[in-house]
Amino acid sequence: MMFRVAARLVAILVVVGLAACGRSTPPADSATGPELVVYSSRIEQLIKPIFDDFTKETGIRIRYVTDDAGPLLARMRAEGENSPADMLITVDAGNLWQAAELGVLEPIESAILARNVPPALRDEQGRWFGVSIRARTIVYATDRVKPDELSTYEDLANPEWSGRLCLRTAKKVYNQSLVASLIVALGQEKAEQVVAGWVDNLAVAPFASDNKVIEAIDAGQCDVGLVNTYYLARMLADNPDLPVGLFWANQQGAAPAGRGVHVNISGAGITKASKHKAEALRLLEWMSGPTAQYDFASLNQEYPVNDATAPSELIQQWGSFSADTMPMSEAGRLQGEAIKMMDRAGYR
Repeated sequence: MMFRVAARLVAILVVVGLAACGRSTPPADSATGPELVVYSSRIEQLIKPIFDDFTKETGIRIRYVTDDAGPLLARMRAEGENSPADMLITVDAGNLWQAAELGVLEPIESAILARNVPPALRDEQGRWFGVSIRARTIVYATDRVKPDELSTYEDLANPEWSGRLCLRTAKKVYNQSLVASLIVALGQEKAEQVVAGWVDNLAVAPFASDNKVIEAIDAGQCDVGLVNTYYLARMLADNPDLPVGLFWANQQGAAPAGRGVHVNISGAGITKASKHKAEALRLLEWMSGPTAQYDFASLNQEYPVNDATAPSELIQQWGSFSADTMPMSEAGRLQGEAIKMMDRAGYR
């Protein structure tokens, strides 16, 4: 719906300035080089330390605006070639795909990015690149569920989990991308059966956040759920005795059952309107390097996209996992179909 906002209204908001569409910040006072403007749906505390380090190292100043992906994309469209944005950072491949399809991102070629970011985690045309990985998998009550009872996303649709499953709302893009991955792996008919089975097995109505899913498991409202792993990691950092464990889904057997854990990304792309493309590319390449990768991922307890970089010590305790190699662009391409499927299945 955001993209249907009247162009005149959006243009008026743009004229008001950076503050009209989200939180904006001044560049670092100590920097003397050129200034980049970054539009980010990733919140301030997860990007500011990275930008500060980049400025210290290169002298390139960064001003950033934070808001949800929808408002940022609507703003960029309204601003057109006059947009001050040099880079867009957002979460979920669906949002990145949408930005690329709207024509606001510049295709780029970079040997450094090609080396540091696996093909499945970047756009085929070089319009966006993953900068961190977020795995969405099964969590369970350690006092009521044994790990050997768990296996796949599909298994959670089976009758033994009736009244035991908690989910986040279907409105969240993370679940839309997960369902898109089911469509790729299983086909339309089977994927819809799985989603309908999830709905049948719900213990309570879907929650507004992954944190609420974990809290419901802890409280005994349900026994299993699906969340992005960093939510559990952050809660365990505050409470190591939390009786909620993590299980890596779809690890055994041949595909589709053994296709691997569904992964998504935080990602970035350089805007077509950028007046500082060389500096923006330098920032993006730097963010894909080992040091920045560790810091960027660890700030939110995510996984680096660069295979040469280890994750934080906390999430290393969960061990390694095999990831679904579905290209991230598929999550975006099939997002609309996933939303319609979830609606037909009664998943709200």
